Amino acid sequence: MAPLPDGFSYAEWNATYNGLSFGIAAMGSATIFFWLQLPNVTKSYRTALTITGIVTLIATYHYIRIFNSWSEAFTVASKDGGDYHVKLTGAPFNDGYRYVDWLLTVPLLLIELILVMKLPQQETVSLSWKLGLASALMVALGYPGEIQEDLSVRWFWWCLSMIPFCYVVFTLAVGLAEATSKQPSPAAASLASAARYLTVFSWLTYPFVYMVKSVGLAGPAATMYEQVGYSIADVMAKAVFGVLIWAIAAEKSAVEESGKLLPN
Repeated sequence: MAPLPDGFSYAEWNATYNGLSFGIAAMGSATIFFWLQLPNVTKSYRTALTITGIVTLIATYHYIRIFNSWSEAFTVASKDGGDYHVKLTGAPFNDGYRYVDWLLTVPLLLIELILVMKLPQQETVSLSWKLGLASALMVALGYPGEIQEDLSVRWFWWCLSMIPFCYVVFTLAVGLAEATSKQPSPAAASLASAARYLTVFSWLTYPFVYMVKSVGLAGPAATMYEQVGYSIADVMAKAVFGVLIWAIAAEKSAVEESGKLLPN
């Protein structure tokens, strides 16, 4: 929980406020959608879709906490109908909620992808453990640097967290390529490939957002870019990714039900 810098303009405060609001709306809406779709997929894929909804539910809760913490950290007032002025209240802004969220949801994101691909059981269990633990380690190693102002310390923890990060990204981009090609229809294979690469793309935004405060930006602008950047990346990595998981489950369910693929 690092102290917020003083001197926020209304535009900087409002951009962050709206970014967090967007996160709440996107995650909450996605949760309702995923769980309403459960009866529309076969039993084989309901676990993956349930986990997808749990991921966005957890994210919704933490975005509400971050939003409330942000709102409580400032007073925004307009004197005599003039421009809005933003002042710190002295209440701490707890951005640690993001890391609690990531520690819970990032392993689940990878597990839901593995489940919906319907790999052999032994491979499913092995990949779930490996990717789940690697992604949790990545998040845990990133947090000590996030709360530091010392740039050398931030870079040290960034480098450490990138080790498990690279392993996960490599596995998604290369290790699952063969499994993707074995999906039961061209549409399912295309959707599985899109889910893999969306995960890689959205994940690549996090290290760059993390580095915002390490490349010369500081003060309110850096905080704004960091919060808005993380919010956009989260929506892509969870809500949009979840839509792809649903689409894969729906396509494979349709194939199975049409008799083109016998359920295992």
